[in-house]
Amino acid sequence: MRTEREKMLAGDLYDALDPELVADRNRVRELCQALNASRDADEVLRRDLCRRIFGKGGDTVWMQPPFYCDYGSNIELGERVFFNFNCVVLDVCRVRIGDYTLFGPGVQILTPMHPLDAALRRKQEYGKPIDIGSDVWVGGGALILPGVTIGSRTVIGAGSVVTRDVPDGVFAAGNPCRVIREIGEDERQSYASPS
Repeated sequence: MRTEREKMLAGDLYDALDPELVADRNRVRELCQALNASRDADEVLRRDLCRRIFGKGGDTVWMQPPFYCDYGSNIELGERVFFNFNCVVLDVCRVRIGDYTLFGPGVQILTPMHPLDAALRRKQEYGKPIDIGSDVWVGGGALILPGVTIGSRTVIGAGSVVTRDVPDGVFAAGNPCRVIREIGEDERQSYASPS
């Protein structure tokens, strides 16, 4: 028989009040509380907390607390991912984020889903994983909803609600978020200072 954790990670209906899952959420909430109470000068403490919070990538994540998540262990970060103030990642399923991806303040990444049937919703929930590519920039206040994939080098406009997949190399915005245009070659050039 599968555990509630196994069901949760598979995207199947599960009991969120399972004692093991409650204990895991409490553990990471204590870690997030310590991170959120830390000062900018507490670099060593913050790095240690990030290593303990994230399933992968805590060694290089760049963080402006406060930050909140459900489990942390289901979050896989590439190199140098940046979270600005007040980001939330509800990771009942895997959240995979590529290298050098940036999140503006107040971004929410949400994997949980709830059944439409009210009686079932009282007892169980489920989730869908989220994949975000490398070199993505997500503007402040955006919501990334369950099951979405965002391609590499894409920009998501501030306040967008991403309800479906977004391809590589585009600017997308709105509610619901939609592709506005491709990011042109001239926009991909470096902004290095002239010599």
